Amino acid sequence: MYKGVATVAQLSDFDEIIDARSPAEFAEDHIPGAINLPVLDDAQRIIVGTLYKQQSAFAARRLGGALVAENIARHLQAHLQDKPKHWRPLLYCWRGGQRSGAFVSWLRMVGWDAHQLQGGYKRFRHLVIAEIERIAPALQWRVVCGPTGSAKTRVLEALARQGAQTLDLEDLAAHKGSVLGALPDRPQPTQKSFETTLHTKLQALDPAQAVYVEAESRKIGQVSVPEPLILAMRRAPCIAIDATRAARLEFLVRDYAYLGDDIARLKANITRLSELQSRDTLLRWHDLATRGVLPELFGELIDLHYDPLYRRSQNGNYTGFSSAARLHTDSLSDAGIDALARRILQLEAESGAATAAP
Repeated sequence: MYKGVATVAQLSDFDEIIDARSPAEFAEDHIPGAINLPVLDDAQRIIVGTLYKQQSAFAARRLGGALVAENIARHLQAHLQDKPKHWRPLLYCWRGGQRSGAFVSWLRMVGWDAHQLQGGYKRFRHLVIAEIERIAPALQWRVVCGPTGSAKTRVLEALARQGAQTLDLEDLAAHKGSVLGALPDRPQPTQKSFETTLHTKLQALDPAQAVYVEAESRKIGQVSVPEPLILAMRRAPCIAIDATRAARLEFLVRDYAYLGDDIARLKANITRLSELQSRDTLLRWHDLATRGVLPELFGELIDLHYDPLYRRSQNGNYTGFSSAARLHTDSLSDAGIDALARRILQLEAESGAATAAP
């Protein structure tokens, strides 16, 4: 039976995108907006794969065919039961092979104009990587720098509220980037999922306008910033937030207050610094954590860990750091952060005016 085939350029042409892969594959990453209607669940996929290796391809297909038919029948009686005749779905599996092909055949026999994605998820994945490589160097990046506690992420949020284009990599990565940066209520995405979301964000940016991003290391927690993006950021102009230590400490205590809710996790994160700090220092920090003395603990982390690390990394990694405009502030309150955002936009406006002048 004829089955329609579509390309990744036609994703928006369909009423619904269906991922026919297993739930585990779907959880690792999927096309944005897709729903998961697996033709084999995780356990079934393992069983069929084992049968293929230990017995034969025929034995695996015989069992797999029965399981696929059962699962498609269940989807037809559940999620698909109320779909109208004019409904047009796009289906995909790993490489656009048997799993999505079988599903498409059944849907077309019912009477729907179902299509299979050519090349499957693998083709979409290639598109994501290629587009990040194409888009990232073409954007006008402005890198917001500053040591830990400078409220860089909050400044990005203020810039966005004031109409600027921003890319919040730490939000996409669900991690604040530092050794204490894991979020209590959000697990990090997989690398593939991070890159898929990043691709979506990059596509929406206007290359004719500046894009503000926070200075990051190559890794944010457990995910890595794609090479084309990190290289573009490191070549971009920088804006340095020069907040007083008192302002930074006050902000850190406020922004990381949730660390006091899980002392065991806080101490485990401190232990990860064992190769960088002395045993006596770590013991003292564990004691401060146990007693919940966060201001004193964060103050020592600023002086002995974060600031020395910042001085080494920014000067060496970001070529525009030495010539960065420096914005001094003694307040990282909400009002102080909004004021920083306004000053950054004023700098951009003045830079644009100077460039346009004859």
